[in-house]
Amino acid sequence: MFDVDNMRGGKPISVVIGAGMGGLATALRLQAAGHRVTLVDAHPWPGGKMRTVPSEAGPIDAGPTVLTMRHVFDELFAATGTRTETHVTLIPEPLLARHFWPDGSTLDLSTDDDANADAIGAFAGGRASAEYRRFSREAKSLFNLFRTPMMETAEPRIAQLAQATLANPWHLRTLSPAATMTKLLRRRFSDARLVQLFARYATYVGGRPEASPALLSLIWHAEKRGIWRVSGGMHRLADALAERFQAIGGTLRLSCPVASIDCGSGGVKGIRTAGGERIATECVVYAGDPRALADGRLGASVAPIARQTLAVPRSLSARVWSFAAVPETQLELAHHNVFFGRNASDEFEDLAGGAMPADPTIYLCAEDRGTGVTPPNGPERFEIILNAAPLTDAKANTEEVAACRQTTFQTLSAFGLKFDRDPPDTALSTPTVFESLFPASAGALYGQSPHGMTAALKRPRAKTELRGLYLAGGCVHPGAGVPMAALSGKHAAEAILKDRVST
Repeated sequence: MFDVDNMRGGKPISVVIGAGMGGLATALRLQAAGHRVTLVDAHPWPGGKMRTVPSEAGPIDAGPTVLTMRHVFDELFAATGTRTETHVTLIPEPLLARHFWPDGSTLDLSTDDDANADAIGAFAGGRASAEYRRFSREAKSLFNLFRTPMMETAEPRIAQLAQATLANPWHLRTLSPAATMTKLLRRRFSDARLVQLFARYATYVGGRPEASPALLSLIWHAEKRGIWRVSGGMHRLADALAERFQAIGGTLRLSCPVASIDCGSGGVKGIRTAGGERIATECVVYAGDPRALADGRLGASVAPIARQTLAVPRSLSARVWSFAAVPETQLELAHHNVFFGRNASDEFEDLAGGAMPADPTIYLCAEDRGTGVTPPNGPERFEIILNAAPLTDAKANTEEVAACRQTTFQTLSAFGLKFDRDPPDTALSTPTVFESLFPASAGALYGQSPHGMTAALKRPRAKTELRGLYLAGGCVHPGAGVPMAALSGKHAAEAILKDRVST
């Protein structure tokens, strides 16, 4: 795979397309392992979906807001010979989220199981407290059960997963094909509000809880193990990784869209940029949505790759407001806040039909708040996220921005939260915006839909059938989310290094 023409100074040349979390993680590991890596991205920023928009209060995150599984990033920085804290400040946030319901009830959940059980007991009674303890133990067990054979394995096999399941027979009902998040939670909790709260974790990977496998309840444990605020905003993590990549000799080229991946009889031969430049290499990592390969956007020679992405349903998208304003409220906002609708099933029925929910659950990140943080006197930075259908399912809506504005801010107003100004229309990112930023995604933020028990096994893997072409990013195995995308980069880099040794 690595012939003389593709070696420079004794180092193999690799090209990574896409500087999102998966691309950054791949490029860093390859560069640290002795490759000469060029990382290219069409956007003028590193981080992919981890992007910002400008405001008078400073850059506002317009992408992921929650950082979990810190060990993944500690290991990534360590692979380049340094420590995380040397490059970015991660602040543990003991308060996971503050939850609000239309009936006036509120609930704080934290990283402490005993504190959560006590809070749920005060919120919904002793029975609910006991129910929570059982659910939390189950989520922990599921996380530990699938961490190694699924998340940390480049090529998970159903036989290995079945063996792990049979070794823990008390999970058999949870892991049955008919078990969904909604069904599991209705068995576990007698209070409908707690069903609504924990079902929300299916949306973390773009799923509707009534169609997502009960296995996804392990996401609760992934979050309860710890979340971190990134000083300066989530985008600073991407910036720090990009800076480290360049510091160890990597070449980062932003605002450099790729027109095609060129192939010959032996496999990949290079890439061609939109400006007409050709970069010769026999090792290319595509770290964008692999659906772009399958629909021919990077040339006919790579169109046979990841063909399943054209047929399987897409994950949820979102409508995201990113703006600065002064809040006018008596509510005490945390860093992460969730405002629930009256009936969760109504929201997901609307989404399944491609409609904008009339009574949505709204997530609000108060980016300048958190445990031990004093909010500024002036405008604060806010990111508000509402679930949306992907463009493949969405019904046409010519008044999307106006309708979303009315739904969002009237709903928050009913909870007692207003702002001193209206954000401009440009503060809203819609599924159409996401499709334009990430071509061929259909606006879906998490790639393929997670619906169905075997959905996770159907994602594209790091190594493709085309020699020299590898995949990374949140749309391939092990899946969506910042740490999962970073793990995909580890899988891609390991596959490349193994192939090099084999060759």
